Amino acid sequence: MLEPTQPNSDILLDLVRQKMPFGKYKGTLLCDLPISYLEWFHKEGFPTGKLGMQLSTIYEIKVNGLTYLLEPIKKQLDQR
Repeated sequence: MLEPTQPNSDILLDLVRQKMPFGKYKGTLLCDLPISYLEWFHKEGFPTGKLGMQLSTIYEIKVNGLTYLLEPIKKQLDQR
């Protein structure tokens, strides 16, 4: 039987720290990218490597209404 898994907090932390390195939204935190931009990547193909995984992850979070998972992390970082 498979055990339920918890979200990897390191991945979520990266999503609220990492900025988009190129394009129209260069400098925008990945977690703040608009869903329309993420949908475009989903349709056209995410970049390879870590950035592609991050963009794919934030896309899935936003499409599935899970952005609440990022709020406590963002709040904690804002308090630093």
